[in-house]
Amino acid sequence: MTLLSWLKKLSLAATTVLLVSCASTPYEFTQSENYSHRVKFLVMHYTAIDYEKSMRVLVEKGGLSAHYLLPESNDASYPEEQLKVIQLVDEHDRAWHAGRSYWQGREDLNDQSIGIEIVNVPTCHYPEVKPDVHMENDSSKLCIFPDYDAKQIALLIELSKGILERNPDIGPTQVVGHSDIAPSRKNDPGPRFPWYQLYQAGIGAWYDSDTVDKYWQQFSLVKPSVGLIQKALRGYGYDVQATNQLDPQTLDTLSAFQMHFLPWHVSGNADARSAAVLFALMEKYFPKKAAKLMQQYQQQQTAPEAKVKPLANAQVVLELPNPNPSSRTLVNDRGTFKAYKGRGEIIIENSTASSADIFINGEKINISQPLIANKRYEYSLSKRTHNGTNTFKVENVQPQGASLTIRFPYPTLATKSVASNTFKQVDELINQEIAEGFPGAVLAVIKDGQLLKLSHYGDAKKYHADGSLLAYPQQMKSDTLFDIASNSKMFATNLALMKLASEGKVDVEKPLFYYLPEFRGAGREQRLVKDLLTHSAGYPAVVDFHRKDNKFGERFFSQNSLRTKNLLLTGVPFVAGRNVKHLYSDIDYMLLGVLVERLAGQSLDSYVEGQIYQPLGLTHTLYNPLQKGFTKNQIAATELQGNTRGGRINFDNVRTDVLQGQVHDEKAFYALGGVAGHAGLFSTGQDLSVLAQLLLNRGGYGDKQLFTPQVLEQFIAPQASDESYGLGWRRAGHGALKWHFGPYASEQAYGHTGWTGTVTVIDPAYDLAIVLLTNTRHTPIEGSEKRYEFVGKKFETGKYGSVISLVYEALLNH
Repeated sequence: MTLLSWLKKLSLAATTVLLVSCASTPYEFTQSENYSHRVKFLVMHYTAIDYEKSMRVLVEKGGLSAHYLLPESNDASYPEEQLKVIQLVDEHDRAWHAGRSYWQGREDLNDQSIGIEIVNVPTCHYPEVKPDVHMENDSSKLCIFPDYDAKQIALLIELSKGILERNPDIGPTQVVGHSDIAPSRKNDPGPRFPWYQLYQAGIGAWYDSDTVDKYWQQFSLVKPSVGLIQKALRGYGYDVQATNQLDPQTLDTLSAFQMHFLPWHVSGNADARSAAVLFALMEKYFPKKAAKLMQQYQQQQTAPEAKVKPLANAQVVLELPNPNPSSRTLVNDRGTFKAYKGRGEIIIENSTASSADIFINGEKINISQPLIANKRYEYSLSKRTHNGTNTFKVENVQPQGASLTIRFPYPTLATKSVASNTFKQVDELINQEIAEGFPGAVLAVIKDGQLLKLSHYGDAKKYHADGSLLAYPQQMKSDTLFDIASNSKMFATNLALMKLASEGKVDVEKPLFYYLPEFRGAGREQRLVKDLLTHSAGYPAVVDFHRKDNKFGERFFSQNSLRTKNLLLTGVPFVAGRNVKHLYSDIDYMLLGVLVERLAGQSLDSYVEGQIYQPLGLTHTLYNPLQKGFTKNQIAATELQGNTRGGRINFDNVRTDVLQGQVHDEKAFYALGGVAGHAGLFSTGQDLSVLAQLLLNRGGYGDKQLFTPQVLEQFIAPQASDESYGLGWRRAGHGALKWHFGPYASEQAYGHTGWTGTVTVIDPAYDLAIVLLTNTRHTPIEGSEKRYEFVGKKFETGKYGSVISLVYEALLNH
C-alpha cells in the first residue's frame, strides 16, 4: 500500500469517526455536477441615515440588516480615523435588506443575494400642499442626492470584487440597486451612485455607446411602443407587466432604470434615448431576446392598423344597384325604417341615375325628374309616415346599371304640448310632497318621439349645511343639472362600451385581461368583460378607497386616481366565485371605466363628452361641471354636510359643506378625481331625454349612429340566471323590479337608478321613456349613529316606482 493510499484511508476513517460523533447517521459526500450557488445577486443600497443610526438599525434586534456596511468620510458619528468595511452578516446567511423584491424571474431576493448598505444621506422635500398619496417617484417632490465619497467607493469596489470571486453565479446584470428590484418602493442607491465607475472596475453591467447610437438612430424616427419597452425591461430583469400603458408600475420602473443607466435623464418617460440604452443592454447581455424584440419592433412598423367598423350616418343606407342581391327578386331594394306620423325624411345621393321610383308605405313619392348626376336631394316624408315601422322600396332605376344611395335619418326628439290634466295625478303627488318637505325634482316623459313633459318642481337647494332652511332657496329649473350617480354607469360607461363594441373595438365575451394585460392573478384571467357588466365577476359591492379604515386595510387607501386604478387592476380581491351570483358592485364599473379609457386612448370624460354627447348637441351632460364652466346655481345640491352623514362619518379630507356641483359618491370624488365608470356624470332632463330617444331609436339620432341595433340587443337581453339583469342595464322582466319600473312596464323595459335620487325607464314596447331626477339626498338625516335615513327617502317621489306608475297610467288611460 502506498503512503498516499494510506493517508487517504486514515483521513476517511477520521472523518467517519467525526461524523458518527456529531450525528446519528454517518454519510459520505460526493459532489454532484447538477448544482449552483445560493447567491445570485449583489444589491447596492444607501442608508439615508448616518453611520451611528445605520448601525443601530442594522444591528439591533427587530430592525433590518445587510451583509456589509460602508461608512463615509466626514461623518461625525463615525468613530474611526480610517474607513473600513464592516461585515454585519456572514455571506452564507440571510440578511434582511431586500424586502418585497423581484429580479430576472426570482422573488424575495433576501434568500439569494448579498446586500451592501452605503452611508449616504439624500433629502426629499414636499410642496406645502402635499399630494394625496405618497408615491416613490412622485414628480411633486424634490429630492437632493449627494455625491458618494471617493474613498468609500474605492472600498466598495475592492469589497465587490471579492464578493464576485466568492460567488461566481453573480453575473454583470445581477449587480443591481434596491430601486431596480423594488422600483415602486425604493429609489436607492439613487442617481448619483457611480455605476459606470464600478463597471470600469469589472463590476456590473453597462452599455456600449456605439450600440446605443445605432438604436437611437432608429428609435428617434419611430419609437418602440410602450408595450415593447415594457417587454424589454422585463427581459432585462425588472418586474413590469406589458400593458402598453405608461401606468404607475411602468413610470416607477423607467425611473429606476434611468437612475441606473441614464442618471442625467430621470424622467420616467418611455423616450427614444431610454429605449436605445435599454435595447443596447439587451443586445450585449441577452442577444437572443434582443433579436426577438427587434423582430417585433419591425412587425409593429409594418402591421396594418386594426380595422374599425364604420358606423352609418342614418338608420338605413341602401346602395343601388345592390352589390349582393338576393335570388328572390321581391326582397331586393326594399325594407323598413322608423319614423313618426307627420315626420321623417329621405336623402337621395345620386351618382349616375336619371330617374327612379321610390315608394313609402306603398305610395310613390314625387322626386325631381330628371335626377342630376352627383347631386344630393332631401325630401320630407311628413305626408307619408306613421308612428313606428314604415316601409320603402325602390324600383325602375334608370338608365340600367345606374347608381344612387338613399338614406333615412334617425328620428329626433320633438316637443309636444299635451292637455294640462294629462299628468294631473303625478303633478299632484310631487307638488304635495314638495309642500311636505321633499326638496325638488325634474320629470321628463318621452312618447312616440315627442317630449310630452319636461316639468320642474320645488328647489334645487333649500338647506344650509346645518339643516336650517335658506332664506331664499334656489328654485329648481327644467335645465338644472343633477348628479345622476349610478345612472352614470349606463349613460356614460355603457353607452361608451356599446359604441366601442359596434366599432369592433371590444368583445364582451373576451377576458378583461385581453384588453388590460395587467389584470392578472387570483382568478382575474377567468373574468370576462361580460362578467363585470352583469355584476357576476364576484367583486365586493364597494371598496372605500377614500378611507384608511376600509375593510380591506390601509393598503387600499387611495385618494389618487392613478393609485386607485392600479389597485383596481391588481389588488381588489374577489369575495365570490365567477358567475356564482349577481352581486351589484361599483368595482365592476370602475374597472369598465378603466377599460373604456384604455380602448379609447383618452380619459373617460373626454371620450363620452367628445364622442357621444357633443355629436348629439348635448352641452349639459358632463363630468366635473364646476371645472368646465358651470356654476353651483345651475346644479341641484345633494348631501347637507358633505360626506359626513350629519357628522356621523369622518375620514381624511372629508367634505363638510353642502355638496353642489361635485360628485357625491366618495369613491368617484376622492379616489378617481370625479371621473369614474360607476358615478360622476351630471346631466339634465332635456339631455337625458335625447339619450333616451337615442336608445328608443336603437342606436342613432338624426344623422349620427352611435351603436348598432345588434349591440343594443346584446346589452339589453335578459340574463338566463336573472332576467332583471342585462349587460349593465336593469330590466323590468315580469315584474321583478316593480319598485323601479312600476306595475305597467312591459317585460322589455330597461333602465337604471342612481343613489342621489335619479331613475330612468326606457320601454320599447310603448316607445316610451321616463326620466325622473330628484335631489332626494338634499334633506336632513334622522336616526342613530348606525341606523339613519335621509328624510327625502320617506317620500314616494324619492322611491321612484309610484311616480313611474302614475306616468304609465296617464298615458295608458288616455
